[in-house]
This record gives sequence, C-alpha cells and structure tokens, in this order.
Amino acid sequence: MSVASPPPQPPSYEYPPPQQSASTNAIVSLVLGILSFFCCPLFAPVAWFLASQELKAVQAGSSPPASEGIAKAGLIVGIIGTVYMGLVFLWFFFLGGMAMLSAFAHQ
Repeated sequence: MSVASPPPQPPSYEYPPPQQSASTNAIVSLVLGILSFFCCPLFAPVAWFLASQELKAVQAGSSPPASEGIAKAGLIVGIIGTVYMGLVFLWFFFLGGMAMLSAFAHQ
C-alpha cells in the first residue's frame, strides 16, 4: 500500500498594488490648458496656477505621485496658452487689431 501525498499547493501570486489615479486638480489643469487654445484663452492662467499648486502638493507628499506627469503637462500647456493670450491681447489693443476691426465696421 502506498501513502498518498497531499496535493501540491497552488502557486502564490503576488499582485502589484493598485495604481493610484491622478488627482482632480492635475486633470482639470490639463483640460483647461487644452481648452484655452480652442475656446477661451482666459483658462490658460488658471491651468498654470492649478498645475503649479498640484506639483507643489506632489512634492509635499499630499497628492499621489501619479498626478505629477499630468500636472507637468498642464503647467506647460498653461504657460504656452498664457503667452499666446498675452500676444493676442497685445496685438488686439496695441498693434492694430482695433484699427482693423473699425475698418471692417465702417465698410
């Protein structure tokens, strides 16, 4: 008579911890930065501010590290949008934009 050996143990799998999602401020800053190019340039400084606050929160450890990349993208897009908005306002008020609009209005 042979002794039955116990069934083999199933392999132990170690699952990685779940990924933390990016914070809401990082996502909002990126969305506002993108929208500043298409509909409202005034969103760009808001995106810049939110992204810089989020990057400070990530460095302080109060925000998940997963939001750092999105916050950096929001910061870059916010800076570019703010510069673009400044150039548009400069052209509109000082370099002839108003003159062109008044010429079109009097035709």
